[in-house]
Amino acid sequence: MNEPLLLALETSCDETAAAVLRGTKELLGSSIASQASIHAAYGGVVPEVASRNHLAHLQAVVAEALAQAGLTLNVMDAFAATTGPGLASALLVGASAAKGYALALNRPFLAINHIEGHLLSPFFGRREIPSALGLVVSGGHTLLVDIITAGHYRLLGRTLDDAAGEAFDKVAKLLDLGYPGGPAVEAEARCGDSTRFPFPRGMKNSGNFYFSFSGLKTSVKYLLPKISSADRPDVCAGFQEAIVDVLVHKAVQAAKENRRDLIAVSGGVSLNARLREALSAAAYDAGMAVIFAEPTLCTDNAAMIAYAAAQARLRDVSSSLAEDIAPSLTASLFENA
Repeated sequence: MNEPLLLALETSCDETAAAVLRGTKELLGSSIASQASIHAAYGGVVPEVASRNHLAHLQAVVAEALAQAGLTLNVMDAFAATTGPGLASALLVGASAAKGYALALNRPFLAINHIEGHLLSPFFGRREIPSALGLVVSGGHTLLVDIITAGHYRLLGRTLDDAAGEAFDKVAKLLDLGYPGGPAVEAEARCGDSTRFPFPRGMKNSGNFYFSFSGLKTSVKYLLPKISSADRPDVCAGFQEAIVDVLVHKAVQAAKENRRDLIAVSGGVSLNARLREALSAAAYDAGMAVIFAEPTLCTDNAAMIAYAAAQARLRDVSSSLAEDIAPSLTASLFENA
């Protein structure tokens, strides 16, 4: 018996993406239209521009994913889309399209939380989701989550202000490094001295699993009048190390306190080589394992949304076509929220 086919859409921010997944393992097609170069001119994502470009690109992205799979819409068994969190005008594009496909073909629709897509992405391909400590670290989100099993999560902590990736973007803008900021800061930091500028480790020893990165960004801002362009690598290295230090410390501590011996890391910032190196070393020292989402699944994509939807289908979960988007981080994902 063939595994069910699912088409998923992701339009929560500035990537227009579609993916075709068979079961939980076979990614038959995946297409992404990035808007990074468009938003670079503004130094960040402009919601209205993002939604207009989603409308312009969605049909072609879906066609490309289907062409890669060698399939057509009418053989899909279900349709899914990210319905939150994200930019409201952007979410509406993907959610409305997926609902339209489901209605026209009389198929189930699944409303998928973007955070759940990230949380499960390190396990892509597995039918069973093991218990783990989840660290989601991206441009819009920084969270520590106790993953009990698929569909059952406890929020342990989140950022109280800027997400880690947002802080990277803002510091890159301060240093005229362009957008997106994460890769630019990381590249500059490779030849810098991370000990030269002792940047603050916000909330590192707060006794909980919440984060704050706005003070770190402000420290960089106040330092700028005192340095020259030649100091930029050291600033980037110090800034990056401060973020990594806090993320690693809190992730390992959260895993210990929640008796998890596996840390699953996802989100765009998880591509950062220094974070991967430091967290892998700290987890090893603590007797834990750490897994990272595959690079193609770290930034926003529809494959992770398809996988989260496939996991929901295994639990016989579906959504009403009347279900609205939820632009804010919704409590419904977490059992203790």
